[in-house]
Amino acid sequence: MTEAPVLGIETSCDETAAAVVQGGGILSNVIFSQTEHSLYGGVVPELASRNHVRKIVPVVQESLDSAGCGLADLGGIAVTRGPGLVGCLLVGVSFAKGLVMTSGLPLFGVHHIEGHLFAGRLEDPGLIPPFMALVTSGGHTQLLYVRDWGQYEVWGDTRDDAAGEAFDKVAKMLDILEEGETTMGGPRISALAEEGNPEAFAFPRGLMNTPGYEFSFSGVKTSVLYHLKGCTGAQIASQKPDIAASFQAAVVDVLVHKTISAAKAAKTSRVLLTGGVAANKRLRKQMASSGRDHGISVTFPSPRLCTDNAAMIASAGAYHLARGERSGLDLNAVPRMELPGLVLKNTP
Repeated sequence: MTEAPVLGIETSCDETAAAVVQGGGILSNVIFSQTEHSLYGGVVPELASRNHVRKIVPVVQESLDSAGCGLADLGGIAVTRGPGLVGCLLVGVSFAKGLVMTSGLPLFGVHHIEGHLFAGRLEDPGLIPPFMALVTSGGHTQLLYVRDWGQYEVWGDTRDDAAGEAFDKVAKMLDILEEGETTMGGPRISALAEEGNPEAFAFPRGLMNTPGYEFSFSGVKTSVLYHLKGCTGAQIASQKPDIAASFQAAVVDVLVHKTISAAKAAKTSRVLLTGGVAANKRLRKQMASSGRDHGISVTFPSPRLCTDNAAMIASAGAYHLARGERSGLDLNAVPRMELPGLVLKNTP
């Protein structure tokens, strides 16, 4: 008997998203991205929260309509409870609890990072633990060893900027973000890098040869900054593709080296690459290539499932709901929420 569909709601930052997932398949996946924050150089929490309030009803309704179902057809509701911006999280959590109160459906609060892990399973049913996962997005760069679904070890974390933050900051330095964008540095640098030489500049590979699996991207970001300060406007204009390509290569080299090294140390033959930065073409290509060289299979979701979305939240929620796990109506937003199921923090 096919399990009932689950509605997922994601409002942790500046995307209002809702999706319906059933039996591992995506019935709908609606995402509304806010653009007003460009005027302020970054996401404004109060503005983001107010936008969620305005958009959550039509976004959820569209997801249900696209899936061809109503509340009565659902088997449960999943919502991101953390980490994220507290006001934004509260909008999603409060709305989900309202739906539960009117429908009687079971509820589960999902950790955003666990959602990214389940994004891999949506398109690859063969992704079965144990495996090593690189979760890399705007605010996170982590190596997680997935012993089983719900059982995770942190093998590596970032000491400073996450990879996505470094991409955004360097894109801003290069002045390649389009009007209305604040967090599209990765795609802009990736596109520009295709025209450049990744070996043009020897930007540093932070912690590349340091024992363990921690990351640091502040050094490469600062190196780009000082390079730009030493150039004239004309030089910068002519060098932009090479700078983008060289910066991207420095970040990707570290991510690939640390991930494959961790997978080998864990004696696992599977790697999951997920999160917003996982959409980067060079990263996907080099991770897959390095994986083949070491007998490691690499899985990465399609780009739409790498960035923040509600399908991954619905997928994670469906797993926990199927196990009989429930959140009560006292469910609250936790902006600095630790990943549930951590069985060991291991940094060899």
